[in-house]
Amino acid sequence: MSAANVGIRATVLAVLAVCIVPVGTAHARLLFWPQYGYWWGDHAPLRHSHRYRHAEPKLAKKDQVQDGPNGPLQIIISIADQRISVYDNGALIARSSVSTGIPGHPTPLGVFSVISKQRWHRSNIYSAAPMPYMQRITWSGIALHAGILPGHPASHGCIRLSNDFAIPLWHLTKRGTRVIIAPDDIRPVEIAHPHLFASKPKAASGPPESRAAIADNAAMTSAAVHPPSTPNADAQQVTDLQAPVAPRKVVPISVFVSRKSSKLFVRQGFTPLFDIPVKIQDPEQSLGTHVFTVMGFQNEGETLRWTVVSMPEKSPPTPSKRRAPSKQIVETTLPVSSPDKANAALDRIEIPQDVVERISELLTPGSSLIISDYGISEETGKDTDFIVVTQ
Repeated sequence: MSAANVGIRATVLAVLAVCIVPVGTAHARLLFWPQYGYWWGDHAPLRHSHRYRHAEPKLAKKDQVQDGPNGPLQIIISIADQRISVYDNGALIARSSVSTGIPGHPTPLGVFSVISKQRWHRSNIYSAAPMPYMQRITWSGIALHAGILPGHPASHGCIRLSNDFAIPLWHLTKRGTRVIIAPDDIRPVEIAHPHLFASKPKAASGPPESRAAIADNAAMTSAAVHPPSTPNADAQQVTDLQAPVAPRKVVPISVFVSRKSSKLFVRQGFTPLFDIPVKIQDPEQSLGTHVFTVMGFQNEGETLRWTVVSMPEKSPPTPSKRRAPSKQIVETTLPVSSPDKANAALDRIEIPQDVVERISELLTPGSSLIISDYGISEETGKDTDFIVVTQ
């Protein structure tokens, strides 16, 4: 990473750490970056209480500076709470309020990713309406962008953010950042299961970047088509061996298992790689929708650390349009989550061993496995990751 890029990432996180969004039309909500401390977000409505509460992250040293995410970023949007939560390496780092779609133009629920970004954009559907700091998640027009937050759903399907939150978020994310839109608040939890793809032993030596590059290069090599023999072929091969090889950019893969189609699909860098049939036990029974993500290597590269986000299996309650008293402080708690349903889904899926090994060779931090009752959405296409619309 160049010195300029490092400076930019450090500035972005610093802005997010010290920025205080004015409290306006609804309850205040605790918003924090663990390495800097706590600050208050605006407009977040009072959410329902939970029986169990999780400990808040410990404060780091005040002088600690971070120049970028520690691991894969995940953005989770709760329709019921009208709230966005940002997770870095599985830990909550930022939270603020949003305004999602009105009943006639609801924000779709499901699994998405950032597929394009534009600092200044105008809608090509709604009278060239401004959409600053736009992060598109479907080609049909759904995006995250800065806008007015009245304290209730008010958009035509997009996710409106406060300007002070949209700007640093736009600088922090990149194409491919996972976005999950759920009816209620959910969060990633650690998970370990024998059916999750494992790190390949032959790629376990050296730093994670080297292991990922080896796997990536191996995949590219196996897929290459050998050119026809020519008189200069031997000389060309010698030249190629002597020439320095530029390191290949590591691109995470995405794996999608659909109960609807009983198939497994693989993409890398928004490009389809292959798909195969898989066997699902009790195919008439629901699997749910679960997003597993590789956070990184652990145990000196011998194993992978996974988290999972499981979608609630219910319709979102209608957020109230009543404006709550301003400046009311509400205690923030992380939603209760359990990997039990995700583990049960993994138990029922049978993937051929050769496919498991092929996928394991391609895994890098940021790679994901999506399991869902639904099929691939029509929104999935050229230059997108898997898009799974659940409602």
